[in-house]
Amino acid sequence: MRWQGQRVDDVGEAALLPMKGLVRSVRAPEFEGVTFHEVAAKSALNKVPQNSNMPFKWTINPTRGCLHQCRYCFARKTHEYLDLDSGKDFDTQIVVKTNVVEVLRAEVSKPSWKREHVALGTNTDPYQRSEGRYGLMPGIIRALADSGTPFSILTKGPLLKRDLPLLVEAAKKVPVSVAVSLAIMDTELQQKVEPGTPDSRARLNLIRAITDAGLECNVMAMPILPWLTDSQDQLDRLHAALADAGAGWVTTGALHLRPGAREWFMQWLQAEYPKLVPKYRRLYRSSRGDFGSYADKDYKKWLGQQAAAARRRHGFLDRPPPAWRGRDSPEKASQTALSDRAEELPGLELSGQGGQPTLF
Repeated sequence: MRWQGQRVDDVGEAALLPMKGLVRSVRAPEFEGVTFHEVAAKSALNKVPQNSNMPFKWTINPTRGCLHQCRYCFARKTHEYLDLDSGKDFDTQIVVKTNVVEVLRAEVSKPSWKREHVALGTNTDPYQRSEGRYGLMPGIIRALADSGTPFSILTKGPLLKRDLPLLVEAAKKVPVSVAVSLAIMDTELQQKVEPGTPDSRARLNLIRAITDAGLECNVMAMPILPWLTDSQDQLDRLHAALADAGAGWVTTGALHLRPGAREWFMQWLQAEYPKLVPKYRRLYRSSRGDFGSYADKDYKKWLGQQAAAARRRHGFLDRPPPAWRGRDSPEKASQTALSDRAEELPGLELSGQGGQPTLF
């Protein structure tokens, strides 16, 4: 184990691993089968690696692990750094930085803090159900806004509605960006592949609530699942619903299957759609002939064209793509915004293997 010699609380049947900074491990009746590991974090702000393609330099992750239980989640691998597995443990062993607000306030009050853009929701969702128990986001929002720090939030969680008044007030002080993740309109399929998430109706209502509050809401329609959610009818239904809900822009991308997520997703696919398994193995075959992380480039080009056509049909090309913030220069920000529209521009390839987010 990486973290030997730390105190571990006994919570009944749970066999808990040693964790650095662990204060206690608890279970709550309303979260059946879930253990929360409450830790005292030494830092709240995470520095994004310099060579990352992300359009921001800093992130905050109040938790590690996620109750959304998305089979495809690219952040699953990070749980292995805690000596936990990337499957069931990622879904049920949730690390909560209970002191994140106090630590963040101290960090953003330092004279050395340059008030660069901070992103939330890059690893696990800050508005997953555990936020209802711990209530960390209001303090995080206030700390960032009071310090003059611009920030963005990406979520699948309608719990964000609770904080809309705070976000509106924060937007008077600093640039605030809000995005919702929604890519599956079929409720039965969505509950199979994202069993812990709110359904599409709840997320469409969240988009409406955000726009009604006067904030722009962009949508990350990711991942699109080959042979499951990529038909013209499915993309049309998705974009029509997003346009009706008032989304400002839609960014679409194919499923990534990095190690950690790959094993968990393919296990699910074998159980639910076994006839698709050989097709996925061919589609995700790497140049070395093994199972790779990214779909075939011809498929990605085809999907990009289909998504671009759906956006045109539903009026999204009449609106500018979101202006990303946080990198060194306007030129870099422009390049990143352009990369979000790569699917519309034949021959333009995203750097970093299709734009897959770095984990931090």
